[in-house]
Amino acid sequence: MKKTSLILGAGIGLLISMAVQAESAKKEVMVHNIPAVKLINTADNHSAFVRGSIPSLANFSSEDLYFSNTFEEWQKGVHPAPKKQYVVTMKGKLKFKVSDGSTFIIEPGTVLLAADTAGEGHSWDIIEGKEWVRVYIPVGDDDHFIADK
Repeated sequence: MKKTSLILGAGIGLLISMAVQAESAKKEVMVHNIPAVKLINTADNHSAFVRGSIPSLANFSSEDLYFSNTFEEWQKGVHPAPKKQYVVTMKGKLKFKVSDGSTFIIEPGTVLLAADTAGEGHSWDIIEGKEWVRVYIPVGDDDHFIADK
């Protein structure tokens, strides 16, 4: 009887431990997000930005993605995004500026979601090095962006 109780108790303890670990693993998967900044249009057609993230395992549907490591100086001036798209920086560190003068930094590890497709737009400048290597990924309405609270 004692042996049965001991085995039963050990079994229940093991099940509880496994359940706690499984729940902990679920939470870990849920919090793996990639830092992101979203350029948006304000009600008065100015450009602003929101800090947030995108889920690391989110599936995106996209056509016409392309890579670039070139730019012309005029592209640094104020302009809206040509379409809603993620811009993933692989090399380079840039400072982006929006209508009210606020700025933010984009570098590898932080994704840009350019969604300010109307109005005056944003500007940018390279602040470290001379090269900006990136991939543009056009996205639809479901961009998976999660704004910080």
